Amino acid sequence: MVKITLPDGTEKMFDKDVTVKDVAFDIGAGLGKSALAGKADGELVDLDRMLDKDVSLAVVTETTPDGLDILRHSAAHIMAMAVGRLYSNVKFGIGPTIDNGFYYDFDLEETLTKDDLEKIENEMRNIIKSDIPVTRKELSSSDGVKLMGEAGQPYKVELINDIGDESVSFYEQEEFVDLCRGPHIQSTGRIKAFKLLTVAGAYWRGKETNPMLQRIYGTVFATKKELNKHLEHLAEAEKRDHRRIGKEMDLFSFHEEGGPGLTYWHPKGAFIRNIIETFWRKEHYKRGYQLVYSPHIAKLDLWKTSGHWNFYKESMFSPIEIDGHEYLLKPMNCPFAALMYKTKLRSYRELPMRWAELGTVYRYERSGVLHGLLRVRGFTQDDAHIYCAPYQIEDEIIDVIRFAQNMLAAFGFNEYEVELAVRGASEKEKYIGEDDVWETAENALLKALQKTNVEFERMEGEAKFYGPAIDIKVKDALGRAWQGPTIQLDFNLPERFDLNYIENDGAKHKVIMIHRTVMGAMERFVGCLIEHYAGAFPVWLAPTQVKILTITDNHNDYAARVKETLESNDVRVECDTRNMKTGNKIREGILEKIPFLLIVGDKEKEQEAVSVRSRKDGDEGSCPLSGFVERIKGIIEKKEL
Repeated sequence: MVKITLPDGTEKMFDKDVTVKDVAFDIGAGLGKSALAGKADGELVDLDRMLDKDVSLAVVTETTPDGLDILRHSAAHIMAMAVGRLYSNVKFGIGPTIDNGFYYDFDLEETLTKDDLEKIENEMRNIIKSDIPVTRKELSSSDGVKLMGEAGQPYKVELINDIGDESVSFYEQEEFVDLCRGPHIQSTGRIKAFKLLTVAGAYWRGKETNPMLQRIYGTVFATKKELNKHLEHLAEAEKRDHRRIGKEMDLFSFHEEGGPGLTYWHPKGAFIRNIIETFWRKEHYKRGYQLVYSPHIAKLDLWKTSGHWNFYKESMFSPIEIDGHEYLLKPMNCPFAALMYKTKLRSYRELPMRWAELGTVYRYERSGVLHGLLRVRGFTQDDAHIYCAPYQIEDEIIDVIRFAQNMLAAFGFNEYEVELAVRGASEKEKYIGEDDVWETAENALLKALQKTNVEFERMEGEAKFYGPAIDIKVKDALGRAWQGPTIQLDFNLPERFDLNYIENDGAKHKVIMIHRTVMGAMERFVGCLIEHYAGAFPVWLAPTQVKILTITDNHNDYAARVKETLESNDVRVECDTRNMKTGNKIREGILEKIPFLLIVGDKEKEQEAVSVRSRKDGDEGSCPLSGFVERIKGIIEKKEL
């Protein structure tokens, strides 16, 4: 007999030849029918897995995250099977699940387009309708290599050899056999609601020296209602795509001739960025920060001292030789701040020292992951480094958390997820520094989070190589999370750079270094802002806050006076005096997402007034010019959203 312990603590006894499916049906017929897999002692297993020892078991259904993941993984196999039926000589790559969906990579002669997806979907429906059994089998690695080799699947052979295990598992559904750990659904008919989304190129295993494969993305949900809701969400996200809006609003561009992943800021985009940076500087000065600037390159030895060369080499650009020395484009600003700190002996009376920098850094991102402003190779970090004594850590961390919250709120981000990134217990080789130092750092961040009553999730193995961190992911209007502020506590770089201060006991002590951003990368922050507001920026951020529209040429002189009045009150304003219908001018202003359109004609000129059309409320009617000036000044000053 075996004892099965269920999630609620209930214990059941079964004969040793019992399967997960048997247990599910024993609990209830409804659960048995909806079961997709099991979770035995925390490990996901197939429904037909024999339970031959005492075990804790949870039955996995499509209503759980694990169940959805299994549906999506199984759909990836069904899609691969469909592609294999429709196209000849297909070589299969990998087909994992991702957030809200899945993908599969293919090496095939035909170039797929979005039009091909409907044909593949139809074949997938045929496979699902046939309700083909899905079975698992295990083979020795040598037999697995032989099987995949004879099938003409070199990518699978490579994977088996890299796995290096004595045996490997395969899942089979009629003629389609795939290398996979599983688990999977028991038959193809369990998929009810799916959709193929896009086709893209992807290098095999993410390396640019490897062959370029074709990747098909898809999604699966438990019900058609959930699928349709997700597709509506995707459609809205597409409308908000910062790349499209950025082009329409003439904010920025990217150029292959200059190199991928490098942003060219156009006047309007640069204006928005300047507004943000001006606000950023003002808020830092208010909180006792001083601004610094640092170079864009440094000798390779500096990055060896900091540890970046050993732990971050893959994300750094190749060295360049200057006067017989190797230099690197900086991926981080922190070693430069350390060098500046060392220029003189510091006293405890100077601490805490808060140095902020809008520092542009360069990181090598693979071309396949570059994505507009959100994933680039050169970006400006709203960086700061705080030097403090150990007894000042908690207060400084709390102040930074509150600073980050205030900054996000100013831009309309009031929802976010907070993570405490700590070392992985069994991965100490990935980090520098002693255990007791790490424990002190992690506990300091933990206490600060608890004192600010911030809900957070502990993320094992997600710390930076030199210290733990608080990562804040902001949520936009669609509920999507974006990496934003980060606060890192560092005892290690001060040790590596020998950063000290003189305490009141007259002795040298190692200073503590806090790395932090309160917005993140400027490029990503602006991209997130564009998608959050769909390009309709709050008035204080809009490049053009007001556009004056004349009805005829007779009103041009009055429009000029209105413009002058607004400009004298620091309002950003343009005039549209073209000889065209007012309705057309209004439509253009709406498409440009300008917060206020002011129409001026005979009546307005006579009464020293303006006819107001706001982006928020539409046609508001006429009001005195002086009243409108006071209104918009208040909106800008209060940063109303």
